[in-house]
Amino acid sequence: MEELKLIIGENLAALRKEKKLTQAELAEKFNYTDKAISKWEKGETSPDIETLYALCEFYGVTIDYLTHPGSKEDKEDFVVKDSDFTNKVWQTALTVSIMWMVATFIFIWLLIFHSYVYWQVFIWAIPVSATALNLLNHRYFRNRLLYFISWSIFIWGALTGFFVQFISEGIWPLFILGAPAELTLFLWYRMKK
Repeated sequence: MEELKLIIGENLAALRKEKKLTQAELAEKFNYTDKAISKWEKGETSPDIETLYALCEFYGVTIDYLTHPGSKEDKEDFVVKDSDFTNKVWQTALTVSIMWMVATFIFIWLLIFHSYVYWQVFIWAIPVSATALNLLNHRYFRNRLLYFISWSIFIWGALTGFFVQFISEGIWPLFILGAPAELTLFLWYRMKK
C-alpha cells in the first residue's frame, strides 16, 4: 500500500509540473492546502477517491495512469483523449438545449391548441436547465465553479419562476430568500475541503 501511495505521489507531482503549476496553485484549484498537495506528492497520504477522480479529470488521465509507475509514454493508453472531454461538453450542451426545445414545444402547443400565451414556460426552463447542468457536471466534470454557477442559476431561476407564476399575489419578498441561499452557496464554494 505504501508503494502505491509513492507511485500516485510521483505521478501527481509529474503531472503538476507538466502543467507548470506550483503546489499552492493546484491547492487553490481543488480547495486544499499546499501542505496537503505536498503530502500527496511525497506519498505520505493519498487523496480520497473523489479528489483522485477530479485530479484525473483535470489532468486528462485515468486512475490507472496514477497507479502505474513509468513515464508518460509508457502509460499512453491511460491518457484521456481530448475528444472524450469535447464529447462531454457537447453532450451537456445538447441536454440543456433539449430542455429549451421542450419549453418551446409547450409554448407553441398551448398557443396553437388552447390560444393561451404561456410565456412563463421559458422562465421555468431556466431552473430546469440548471438542474440538468448540475447533474451532468456531477457525472462528467465535478467542477466546483460549475456547481456554484448552476446552483446560483437554479436558485434565482426558481425564485423568478414562482414570482412570475404568482405575480398577482405580490410575492416579491420571495426574492429575499435568494440572499441567504446565495451566501450559503458562496461559502460552500470558498470552503476548503
